[in-house]
Amino acid sequence: MLNSKWRSAAQTDIGTVRKINEDALLDASSVGMWCVADGMGGHQKGDVASQMIIEHLQRLANSQEYPLDIELIKQQLILVNRNLQELANELPESTVIGSTVVVLLFEHQKVHCIWAGDSRIYRLRDKQLTRLTRDHSQVEELVEAGLLSAAEAETHPAANVITRAVGAHEELNLDVVTAPLLPGDSFLLCSDGLNKVMSDSEITQFLISNSLDTLPSLLIQTAIARRARDNVSVVIVDYQSQKSEGGKNNPDFSMDDTLPLMR
Repeated sequence: MLNSKWRSAAQTDIGTVRKINEDALLDASSVGMWCVADGMGGHQKGDVASQMIIEHLQRLANSQEYPLDIELIKQQLILVNRNLQELANELPESTVIGSTVVVLLFEHQKVHCIWAGDSRIYRLRDKQLTRLTRDHSQVEELVEAGLLSAAEAETHPAANVITRAVGAHEELNLDVVTAPLLPGDSFLLCSDGLNKVMSDSEITQFLISNSLDTLPSLLIQTAIARRARDNVSVVIVDYQSQKSEGGKNNPDFSMDDTLPLMR
């Protein structure tokens, strides 16, 4: 088992506005897998959707050994998507039961990011923060088209409108990015309750200046102090292996044409 080569810490909080915590997280460090799922506020049973994702991935972690096959993770998320669609069909018309998802997976000297929605994965390498995921959201499309700046996107009226989520559409469209895993790399998985109130530069300073064990609590306390209007979830993973493998990260992003979703 290679879990001695990495350490992780995770925490979630209801925030300052929500009545329930629709976020859920997974710290399956024994098989090198971590996940944050953010249930869709404004729709019914967002907490059911996020928890279903975590339960399916936890069962996968319990039945497998490191390294996990990325296809098995995708199959589990597709199964959850189908189950949520069936559950929604039993409720009144137009009901959506959905959740964002981001999964971080270690496989020897590679790291995989699998996601749908606007929860994020960041990598800190040599004190430089890089976002490895791209939000599936209306404002992200506007930023990419040059119609909004990144700063304007954070406060745009459509900032909570996402275009992909587990359970939201009959077919689940997941994005995957694979990159080299190098000694000293650190990763942050978070729901948007964090990045809506903290800038990337602030997050970078927190990651550089604090220990892994204290980081989730410090980040969440900061978000709460800034009156975060959503649930806040944080997972931190430090990779400590002395073995590395070169390569380039050249993700091929794609965007679907599905209707926007309100969270």
